[in-house]
Order: sequence, then C-alpha cells, then structure tokens
Amino acid sequence: MLIVLAVLFAVSLAAPLMYSWWGRSTFYVLAGVLTGAFIWGLAHIPYVVEAEQSAPLGTADGPPGEVFEWIPQLGVELAFRMDALSLVLSLLISGVGALVMLYCARYFAPRETTAGAFAAQLFAFAAAMLGLVLSDDLVMLFIFWELTTILSFLLIGYSAHRIFARRSAIQALIVTTFGGLAMLVGLLWIGQLAGSYRLSEILAHPELSGTAVDLAVVLILIGAISKSALVPFHFWLPAAMAAPTPVSAYLHAAAMVKAGVYLVARFAPGFHDTTYWFGLTVLLGLATMLIGAYRALRQTDIKLVLAYGTVSQLGFLIMVNGLGTRDAALAGIAMLLAHGLFKAALFMIVGIIDHKTGTRDLRTLSGIGCNQRPLLIVAIIATASMAGLPPLFGFVAKEVVFESFYGYAEVNGSLGWAVMAGVILASALTVGYSARFLWGAFATKRHPAGHENAGQPLPVTEFHGKPDAVFLAAPAILAAGTLLFAVLPLPIEHLVEPFAELFQPADPDIAPTYLALWHGFTPVLGLSVLTWALGAAAFWLLGRRGAPGLVPKEVDAERAYRYSIRTLDDFAGWVTSKTQRGSLGWYLFIIVAVATATPAGVIAFTGHTVPEHIILAEEPMQVVLAAVIIAGGLGAVWAPKRFMAVLMVSLCGWGIAGQFALQGAPDLALTLLLVESIILVVFVLALRTLPAGIWTQNAARQKIGRALLGAAFGLVVMIAVAISMDRRTAEPVSVEYPWMSYEIGHGANIVNVTLVDIRVWDTFGEITVLAAAATGVASLIFVKRRDVQRRALHEVPTGSVGRVLSDKALSPRQAKEVQVARSFATVAREAWLVAGRTLAPEHRSIVFEVVTRLMFHAIILLSVYLLLAGHNTPGGGFAGGLLAGLAFVLRYLAGGRYELEAAIPFSAGALMGWGLAVACFTGVLPLFAGGQAFQSFIVDLDLPVLGEHHLVSSVLFDVGVYLVVVGLIVDVLRSLGSEIDVRSEQESRASSGTGHGVHSQTSLGVAR
Repeated sequence: MLIVLAVLFAVSLAAPLMYSWWGRSTFYVLAGVLTGAFIWGLAHIPYVVEAEQSAPLGTADGPPGEVFEWIPQLGVELAFRMDALSLVLSLLISGVGALVMLYCARYFAPRETTAGAFAAQLFAFAAAMLGLVLSDDLVMLFIFWELTTILSFLLIGYSAHRIFARRSAIQALIVTTFGGLAMLVGLLWIGQLAGSYRLSEILAHPELSGTAVDLAVVLILIGAISKSALVPFHFWLPAAMAAPTPVSAYLHAAAMVKAGVYLVARFAPGFHDTTYWFGLTVLLGLATMLIGAYRALRQTDIKLVLAYGTVSQLGFLIMVNGLGTRDAALAGIAMLLAHGLFKAALFMIVGIIDHKTGTRDLRTLSGIGCNQRPLLIVAIIATASMAGLPPLFGFVAKEVVFESFYGYAEVNGSLGWAVMAGVILASALTVGYSARFLWGAFATKRHPAGHENAGQPLPVTEFHGKPDAVFLAAPAILAAGTLLFAVLPLPIEHLVEPFAELFQPADPDIAPTYLALWHGFTPVLGLSVLTWALGAAAFWLLGRRGAPGLVPKEVDAERAYRYSIRTLDDFAGWVTSKTQRGSLGWYLFIIVAVATATPAGVIAFTGHTVPEHIILAEEPMQVVLAAVIIAGGLGAVWAPKRFMAVLMVSLCGWGIAGQFALQGAPDLALTLLLVESIILVVFVLALRTLPAGIWTQNAARQKIGRALLGAAFGLVVMIAVAISMDRRTAEPVSVEYPWMSYEIGHGANIVNVTLVDIRVWDTFGEITVLAAAATGVASLIFVKRRDVQRRALHEVPTGSVGRVLSDKALSPRQAKEVQVARSFATVAREAWLVAGRTLAPEHRSIVFEVVTRLMFHAIILLSVYLLLAGHNTPGGGFAGGLLAGLAFVLRYLAGGRYELEAAIPFSAGALMGWGLAVACFTGVLPLFAGGQAFQSFIVDLDLPVLGEHHLVSSVLFDVGVYLVVVGLIVDVLRSLGSEIDVRSEQESRASSGTGHGVHSQTSLGVAR
C-alpha cells in the first residue's frame, strides 16, 4: 500500500512535466494510472471479503495491512489497512478519479497553460484520499486529511484571477481547517485514552467510556461535519462550485466530502453509543438534508442545484452511517456508492452544458434535450438514480436506507418515527429538485407572463460543437454503473457485508435487510411511492418557479461566517494598533511582561511551592560576582549615556561568565566572555546610527517601571527554574553524556562533543541560523551587493579616510594640531598596519597600531589552538571563531575599514558558505561508508616524529563552525562598521559643504 501511495504521489509531481510534453493528453496517462490503482483494489476483494473485521492486523485471517516504524517514541507508525470499508472507498476514489481524468482530457483547451498544475493537484488529491481511507494510524489519518484540505484549497481557487474563486477557496480552507484542528485534538485524546494510535486496535476493544471519551468523539465529529458540509458548515460547499467542473465532479461528489462520511462510518462501530453521537450525526444530518434539499429548489444555476443537493445528501449519508445498526451500515455504504456514481455523472453533464453553451442558467437554457439526445439519456439515468427511482442503484440503496430507518423507528418509538418522517419529507424534496434539474437543463421553456412573447417557446440553446465520445464517455460509464449495480447488487452486498457485521441489528427478531431491486410489496415500498408523489407535487408547486425563501437573511450561516471573519479582522486590527506602535521599547515591554505574567500565573494557580533548601552561594567570590552583575543592571538603568549603558550590560555578561567559571564550566565561561566582548563592539558600532538625544528622552518613571519589570522577570525565571529542578522525577539525560562523549564521541570535553557529535543536528541548525541572520543584517545595511570587488590598497590615497575638512578650511590652532599629529603618524618608514596610512593622521593611534600588530597573529594562532584542542580541553569551533573575530575587530578599530579588508580579503558570505559546506560534508560523508548522517569516526596515526595521534572526524565539523562564526563577525563589521563609516563621512562632507579637495569615498569601493 505504501508503494502504491508513493507511486501516485510521484506521478503527481511529474504531471506538470508530462503536460509540458504531451499537453492535455497527459490526462489519459493519469487516467491509466488511476485505473491501475482501481485494478489493484479489485485484486484485494477476495482477501478482504474472506477476512474477519476483528481479526488481528497482519495475520493470515485478517485484512491486508502494512506497518512501518516512523516515530516509535510517540507511538506513531506508517500503518495502512485494507478492510471492507477502506476497499469500497478506494474503489470509488480510484474509479471515479480515472473517469474524471478522462473527462479532463476534453474539458480543457489543447494547450491551456495552467492545466499542468491542475492535473498535478487533482491527481495528488486522489493519492491523499487513498492514503486517508487506508490509514490505520490516527496521526497518519490526520496528515492525509489536511493534505486533502490544502489541495482542495488550491483546486477551488484554480481561477485565481476571479475574486469569487479566491474567496471561496479561503472560505473552504478556514472552515475545514477549523474542523480538522478540532478533530486532531479528538484523535490524540482518543489515542491517549486507548493507549494506542492504531485505529484497528481502538475499534477492536471499544471499552472506552466516560466524559472524556464523549468530548473526544465530539471533537472528531466536528471535523467530520465540517468536511462533509453539514449544518452549520454547509455554506462552504455551494460556494466551492467556483472550481472547475472536474473538481466538483470529484472532490464534491465522490471524494473530499466523503471524507467526513468515511470518518463517521469508521468510528461508528466503537462509538455510536456515546452521549452526543446521535445528536451530531442523525439530528444534524436530518437538518442538513432538509435545508439543502429545500434550497436546491430555489437555485437558478443548474450547478448550484446539484451543489445544494449534494449538501442534502451528505446529511442523508451522515445520518444513515451514524445510526449504528447493521442494516444502516449496509445501507450507508451502498448509498455512498450510489451517490458517488450519479452525482459525479451529473456534475460532468453540467460541465458539458457549460462548456458548449457558455451558461448554466436554467431560465435561459431551452430545448437542449431535443438536440442532444445521448446527453439527455445519460442525464435521465443519473437524475432518476438521484431521485431514487427504479430500476437504478439509487433506488436499491434508498430502499435499504428506508428499511434501516423503519426498523429503527419500530424499536425506538416516537423519536424514531419523527426521524423517519423527516427522511420522507427530505427525500420528497430530493425528487423535486431532481426534476427541477432535469427540466431546467433540458426542457423547452416558454416566455413568462408579462413578456411580449408570453407563452411562446424560448429560442433553442445552441451547442458550440457536438460533445465527442470521449467527453461523454465518463458520465455515460457512471450512468451505466447505476444500471448495472441495480440489476446485480449482490457483489456490492458481499463486499460491504464484513463491515456491516460489526454492528448489532436494531431488532434481533427482524431478519436483516439486503440489497435487491425488488423486496416485494412492503411498507417501505409504500413510503417510496409516497416520496415520489410528494416530490412530483413539490416540483409542480415550487420547482418550476423556484421555492420562496423561508429563513430570514439574518440567520443565514454564510452571513454569520462573514460577520465572524469581519469581527475577527476588526479585533486583530485593534490588537495590532495597540501593540504594534513602532516602538522597540514597547515591543520589549510586551514580550517581557507576557514572559513574566504567564509563568507567574501558572506558579500561583497550580499550587507550586519554592524548594525549602536553597543555597545562595558556595564561596565568597560568587557573592562578589553577583554584586557586580546587580551593579551592572542598575548602572544600565541609570546610565547618563547610552555607551555607559551598553558597557554596564556587558559587565553583567562578564559577571555571569565568571559565575560559570566558578561552577566548573570553563567552556561556557570562555564562550560567554568572547560573546559579550563581540556584542559590546557591535552595540557601539550600531549606536553610531542612532540620534544622539534618544537616550535622554525616557522619563525617570519609565526607567523605574522597566527596571521593576526586568527584576520581576528575573525573579520569576529563578523561581520557575528552582521549582522545575525540585520536581524532577526522571533521570537527567546528561547523566549519560560523560561515557557517551568519551566512548562514542572520542573526546574528553563533554561540552564540545555534545555540540559536534551527540547533538550535532542542533548545532548544524544554529550555524545555519547564524548565516541567515548575518545575511539579513547585511541586506538591511547594504544597498548594493556586499561582495563587490574592491580596488587594491595601493590605490587608496594616504591620509584621506576620516578627513572631513581640508587644510584650508582649518583654523590656525586646528592646523597646528593636525600638523603635529601628521608628523607623529608618519615617522616610521613602514606603517605598523597595512592600511594605517589611509587614516587621517588626527585619527590614528600609534600605540593601538603597535599593540594590534603584536597581538593579532598570536590571537589567530590561539583561536586555531582552541579550535583543534576543543575536543578534549576547553575550546571548540565557537570559541575559536569568536576569538578570531575579536582579532579582526582589533584590526578594524586600529586601522579602519581598509585595514579590515587587508586582514581578510575574502567575502564574508563565502566564508559562511564554505563553513556550512564543510559541516554538510561531515554529515554526508559517513553515509558513503554505510553509517548514519553526522556519525563520527576516529583515525589513529603513529607518526615517526610527532608520535601517536587520534583524529576524530567531528573536528572537521568544528572547522565548519569556526568558518561560519568568523564569517558572521566579519560580515557584521563590514555592515555596521565599514558601510556606516562611508555613509557618515559622506553626510559630514555634505553638511560642511567642503566636499571639493577631499577624496570621495564612493569612488574607491567600500570594504564590505
């Protein structure tokens, strides 16, 4: 089964390519593939019919099944099962699907550009529906369920240029997704209560009961009634008729809307006795049947007549499949098959009429039956089957439905008879709208009273070309099926009987019903005759003119939906206006306030207590560092300048790094120390772009409020962590890390081995996020590409960078100071830094340049040491990369942007890209050796001079991390440093008006 589904999805992916080759002939290929799936289903009939529904899955006597492990920790499996119910639906989905594909080969124009995507989506929908009915795992069932929702959204919105199609697609998506999410909660709830997510196991032992089960079943049924368009969700299905006719013929007659019916039928054996089942299936189905049938009598669009008729009959199907008796189960599946046959055929007939005449308005269609006899014959057969007339399969199925409701009424008294009366009335209305459809599409109409030609026949509606045999073949085959199964219903009964045997009869003293064209002169036959008579009267009185509206518009379900969506939009707009003010401080306030109030509320209302034994400090130095951290926090609040505030925040970080070091976590301490140092520089660079007076705009009361909120957040987090640690019941996973690091990861540094081996997927995701974040920052700063070619450094004029005023514009005092600085900066023949002479002399610091020249290479070597030694000692790719980044920070601060370019003349994006590539390579390489992704291996070398060495492959992953971190820091320096330097100098020159005589930076190429 899994192979069949995989093949179907693969074909759907290839459909657009096939369409580009073969055009609409691709639909013949797709029809052939679905025909193969139909034959595959037929081949399973002998095995399914002989199987017992209660037999264990996968045994010789049980239904065919397949189980593959997927998420064993959660009990989720790729489990598929072919029982009688699944087989019937599989045959309906694949058989009708093949005919719809055949129909599409003539419905679309020879080279319609968008039909390739349509073919892929429609075929993928067929595969998703097959997966849904074959799934024996609750989670898999939901996944396929949502796939059908997404694909139906795409198919309904096929005509995306039409606002009505877009609106209808969104409406269907919202309604069915709402039901799907409710169903997901119910499925997971049932799975937890049953102790298994396997459907066959849950239904084989239906001992579940209680309020929890009742509520879970209600949630599942909400998904079913929303998918099958029952009241109050019935409005989305008629609106979905904006989709092309093949979509209506398949999704809304034979496939998608049947998903809710299937769900009811699937859960009925185990849960039809729950508290709310009867009300949500039988009573709600009856209301839907009556409302849909009556509204079908009011429509003037023949496609909408069928649409509301579909709503009515979906209520009928939900009713009978939810009744929970043996006769109802047999009748429900038979009616489901009959409905799929005649309704798909009728939608195809509507498509032919619309395709050939350009209209579906029954008020203008006239005389088609006289000129299109083959189409009329097919329509009469399908319509008569919909009305439940003999000798058609619709009549056979309706008879057993009436038998099941009649038996139920005899057992349950007044309630049962009331339901029976409602079914009779709705069935009569079905006969009425069936006649309205046939009359509206094919009959010769006359001009209404008041017209100048009143009483005269309307002009005959012309067909633009006669429908060919291929176009008419699909509905004709479906109509022939309704005739064939009426005469030979026994194969259908044998196929459905194993499923029906799962239910108890309504009355054990009454013989079970059976599928047959003739049951004799019975009360049920009399009821059928009554429905035909009432239906004829309904058509004569209401069907020809259109039934009047009986329900006020104020209680219309679609109006309620639109009002709800509009109210939700207004509320969202109000919330957005209150929270999204464009103020970063306000955003942070909301985030921190919610992060404080939520856990505080949980702690307060769940009765948690803080542990009694709390150690404030283990040694005096921790108290000192705590005081430093608190002082840094208070200093950040009351700092008179923003640079001082940033420095105080960094002081907090350094203090926390010290706490890590005292707690025996040197790796964390080293990494945090380097991170805080880098962040301090980045903050300072970023602050240069903010207005100078922004820091003084905050009132004292705002600072106090923010300080109190920050303190409350820290306190709540401390309490939550303390409570969590005190409530631990399971053994921490970290207990296994020491031996795993040494024996499996071949390293003595647990932190580094965890990052590059045990939890390497987390680290790989983190460096990917780092690269994405750097790209985002660069894209906000750079207008042009950040990796454009720069000119050589010897082309940079000496002493120009940072110059704003020319020598002539300086005052005598300023000119003397500049001359002193220039003579000091040009004493040595060779500059201490490569690009040192590019700086204006007044901006140079020889001491800084000397220190940078002495320290840079030593820092780089130390970073490489941390990289290579981190597997066994403190260090690693993160720490090494951060330290190397600090070295480049020194070069930038000492020599400016050209010095940074000279220090690392590579693209930062390329560095990050190569880092990710190296990390990917270490993950893929073990696969070629038969291992798992990112599996580490060790190579022992005995070198003559260097001695024994143990090389671990995960160190190569650390190299990738190193390159990504270095690239990130360089990218930030070029973004927030070099680029802003250029813009600041240009703005200064523009404001001073002395741009002439000073070298233009824009002509040099920026060190990006």
